[in-house]
Amino acid sequence: MTPTLKECSAGAAQRRSLRCGVLDGAAFSVMVGCGETYLPAFALAVGLGEVVAGLIATLPMLAGASLQLLSPRLIPRVGTHRRWVVLCALVQAVAFAPLVMAAAVGRVPALAVVAIATLYWAGGIAAGPAWNTWMARAVPVALRARYFATRSRVAQMCVLAGLVGGGFVLQYTASRAMVLGGFMLLFAVAGLARVASAGFLFRQCEPGSPIDVEQRVSLLAFLKRLPRRESRLLAYMLAVQVMTYLSAPYFTPYMLGELKFRYSTYMLLLATAFLAKAIMLPFAGRIAERFGAKPLLWIGGVGVVPLSALWFFSTSPAYLLLMQVIGGAAWGCYEFATFLLLFEAIRDDERTSMLTSFHFMNAGAQALGAALGGLLLRAGGVNFHAYMLLFVISSVGRLLTLPLLRTLAEIPIRRVRLTFRTLSVRPSAGSDDRPILATLPEPVEKTVMAPPAAPR
Repeated sequence: MTPTLKECSAGAAQRRSLRCGVLDGAAFSVMVGCGETYLPAFALAVGLGEVVAGLIATLPMLAGASLQLLSPRLIPRVGTHRRWVVLCALVQAVAFAPLVMAAAVGRVPALAVVAIATLYWAGGIAAGPAWNTWMARAVPVALRARYFATRSRVAQMCVLAGLVGGGFVLQYTASRAMVLGGFMLLFAVAGLARVASAGFLFRQCEPGSPIDVEQRVSLLAFLKRLPRRESRLLAYMLAVQVMTYLSAPYFTPYMLGELKFRYSTYMLLLATAFLAKAIMLPFAGRIAERFGAKPLLWIGGVGVVPLSALWFFSTSPAYLLLMQVIGGAAWGCYEFATFLLLFEAIRDDERTSMLTSFHFMNAGAQALGAALGGLLLRAGGVNFHAYMLLFVISSVGRLLTLPLLRTLAEIPIRRVRLTFRTLSVRPSAGSDDRPILATLPEPVEKTVMAPPAAPR
């Protein structure tokens, strides 16, 4: 049954709600690990081609980010943030049903896969702002740091379990010439995991309506602010995304389509980057505390420049494993620093609205890069040399963004412990992570009457 407001205030009900929150994170992460992660591999398995396999990892995210902009208007019609998040979770779960059927049949049109992936990302990204708002109200301030840190660790382990398990399933079924049966099993498990996640979300409490202190910043207002000095960080990040996604979506088709790696090798490469990034994030936080966020951003910004070009030198899995370790660590530094600087550069009362607009622009930058990369790859003949040229161009493009990094002003940062949730696993970056806004310090308007919080 749905917890009532009175029940939510009770200690036992609150503890039960918090446990359901951890279980939701676990189930969601299993879906990420064994579901969307292997969608580009599935596109290759059903013969849709290497360019399509790359594009379906990025273009549908733009549609999902577009719906995210509409969520503030749609949530009041649904009633509550919790109902909206549960609805979005069920939309994601439904997206796996046609994938199961396509794997059973053994064929599916490219446009159908794009539509399915769009449905998946529409549910996933649109839930983000509402979930962040809901969690900021549902989890007591005193518990947030420890609670979300625990939830994040459980989620990371479950992403890894889904990723590794999925790789072994595909390797086993491929060795028996029935790999599509493996995909059918993975997508079924992913869909059921998201249904379970929706159930755990439904059982969580949602306190009464909050006082709305958030200032809404329209997308047009967001764009007008980009030329300002304090918004150069956003411009730099968008430029990096365009140049990175020239090549990023095409590492999966390169490994599986061009190099013909086994699924177990492919899984190992993904898992290595994911683990390297997860391990690096706490160290990145310590570097930021000691030296500042801008030096950390220089480490990450310079570190990500050569990553794609380094794939030019060898196709050995052992060499590529080393590249994945370096890549996961570099992207961990880059993303931690950029999130930390964004938190300081954006006003507290505009944080959710501005980040929502940024995520839309970010998805647009990724889609633009992926589309340009696909055109370059197709123009080159979709062969080994075309991939190598694409990877080198991507690194050169990242190098050209460094002058923007030099123009960034020094931004003093508060001591903040950032906690992330993983939305997807990416071959070249380890994972696509978003900060949990409930773990950030409360806006000034909410804390002026409260005693100072202990350092975290």
